[in-house]
Amino acid sequence: MADRGASALSLPDDWPAHPDPILALNQMGSFDWDLDTGLFHMDAQAHEVFDMRPEEYDGRPETLNLRVPPAEGRRLDSLVAQAIKDGSENYGAYFRLRRRDGTLRWTHTQGCIRRDATGRPRRIIGIVRDATRELNEYAARRDQTAWNLAARRDQTNVVQLITAALANARTVQDVIDVLKDTHGVTHLGATSLVMGLLEAGRIRLVAEGPAGSFVPGTLVTRIDEPYPMSEVVRTLAPRFIESPEEFAESYPILWPHITDLDITSAAYLPLIVQARPIGAMGLLYGDRRGFTTEERNILVALGSSIAQSLQRAMFYEQEKDLAGGLQQAMLPRTIPSVRGADVAVRYRSASVGRDIGGDWYDLIPLPGGRVGAVIGDVQGHDTHAAAVMGQLRIVLRAYAAEGHTPATVMARASVFLHELDTDRFATCLYAEADLATGVVQVVRAGHIDPLIRAPDGSCRRAPVEGGLPLGLSAEFGRLAYPVGTIELDPGHTLILCTDGLVEQPGADLDDGMQVLTALVASGPQDVWKLADLLSEVAEERGGDDDVALLLLRRRGAEAPQSGGRLQQHVAPGDPEALSQARHMTRAAVRAWGAADRADEVELVADELITNALMHTEGAAIVTLRVISDTDRRLRVEVEDSSSALPRRREAGDSGVSGRGLLLVDVLTDVWGVEARGGGKCVWCEFVVPDRD
Repeated sequence: MADRGASALSLPDDWPAHPDPILALNQMGSFDWDLDTGLFHMDAQAHEVFDMRPEEYDGRPETLNLRVPPAEGRRLDSLVAQAIKDGSENYGAYFRLRRRDGTLRWTHTQGCIRRDATGRPRRIIGIVRDATRELNEYAARRDQTAWNLAARRDQTNVVQLITAALANARTVQDVIDVLKDTHGVTHLGATSLVMGLLEAGRIRLVAEGPAGSFVPGTLVTRIDEPYPMSEVVRTLAPRFIESPEEFAESYPILWPHITDLDITSAAYLPLIVQARPIGAMGLLYGDRRGFTTEERNILVALGSSIAQSLQRAMFYEQEKDLAGGLQQAMLPRTIPSVRGADVAVRYRSASVGRDIGGDWYDLIPLPGGRVGAVIGDVQGHDTHAAAVMGQLRIVLRAYAAEGHTPATVMARASVFLHELDTDRFATCLYAEADLATGVVQVVRAGHIDPLIRAPDGSCRRAPVEGGLPLGLSAEFGRLAYPVGTIELDPGHTLILCTDGLVEQPGADLDDGMQVLTALVASGPQDVWKLADLLSEVAEERGGDDDVALLLLRRRGAEAPQSGGRLQQHVAPGDPEALSQARHMTRAAVRAWGAADRADEVELVADELITNALMHTEGAAIVTLRVISDTDRRLRVEVEDSSSALPRRREAGDSGVSGRGLLLVDVLTDVWGVEARGGGKCVWCEFVVPDRD
């Protein structure tokens, strides 16, 4: 296939005319990634690095997933995407690949991003090389039975390789994985590894190996107990045990539990950061006695490197938890129930980086059976972006609730953001749906188009003319947002999302929308299951951008009704309202000619209302109606704001609780649960005789 970017781009000035021999001499392979076609060309040396035969490779980057583990692939994709987004010219990264025989090897890649005159990335040219050659040479030379750290200069290389691997560790588990990896601490000849972190005056075990070496009673230990890790935390000094006899004498409680491991010596290292202990690590050996001065120095240096990595990982996890908590606090706590529609929302934070994002969604009930759906994304990934997002969400909700038209809501929000005197802008889409008619008015401010999914599974992009992002339209005086109209038929689903679900490294935005459209078309019809699927896909792809989702499905027409419809709102802690609901139920049953089932209907309705008030924090809405199609049925619905499904419980000791759903099941002809927006509706039906 021809390279569409070749005519507009050139290779670097120092790029050889025929680089293969030069690269091969340095055991480097080259690649040329055409971002227009998506093809990823590799030379013969690159095929060798990836351990992939030419006939096995079809030129598609996805095929390399056969060799690159999923976690490494996501990290590389995020790195390339960030370099493209930042306007960088180069990037570089170490990653692991799994060769044909199953072994993991460290690999290094560097890429040069070539752009056309408009700044659009067109090609990435780079190299890949095997970064574990030195380690493999060392492993081949090492004699396990005559391990001598001071005599072998290459031992330092092992520590350097471990330190390099730790540099890419983000979480505590990443650090543990590096240490337990085949290229980790085990290359130092250790038979067993143990690691604990200091928490509230106790040491909590976070890693031990190999399997079967766990010592009972050591999962959580006090620092004043007679264990080696407790000792090094107390003294802030390493402890080197040079013989089994010394181990047995110094730690008589621990020694009997590890005799089966045939331990001959051990090194316990305090993990110290800024003169304070954060934990301890132990390396146990089964083929050597004693430690030279050089060996001790190298192990202490290794402990220092591990401590720094652990501290960085703990800070990362703490900040990510904090950022996630702040982000969730900015989003709506609950999604209101919307009559005539099913609504599902999802939010997934970025898997790369620890910054808080500015993505959000919102659902706004409006008068006259209308509802406003909002999806947006504030520029940036920091607390300032989150603060701007929170303010925008509030003002959009306020402007919509005041009754302004969709175009006015968007224009006022843009002016508000501009007057905040911030350098941030935001993309946003506001859709105002009339669920009675299915007419949806859409205003788009620099955001991606919505999708519409039909009941038959087909899905299409709904193009809507858009305006500038919020903030920019006010700055440039272009506040006249066009309004697009979409018809949402019964059973159709409106899908709104942020661009984190669409953007992929090296792919055009339109291509990403096509992929998303195909994914939605192949997904489940149920809006909650479909939302779960899209969220899982976003999680698998990883990336450095958040993803927000809002799905709204217009329900089909109600079943034929006769005999009217009654409804009662019952607030928690309002005995009068509960009494009125009971009276309404009793009167309606008799008025509709179902007196012979009055006791059953009243008992079941009372049970459902009581459950809704007891097990949720909000009110209950009771609806009674008569439905006539093949037979005549009296239907009772109790709606609440909780998404938790009811569950049958065993009756209590006193026998007065736990029988609610059992009564419903026995007394009704049919019953079930339906999702209603952010809540649910528990319904039941009683077959009643036809009226004369």
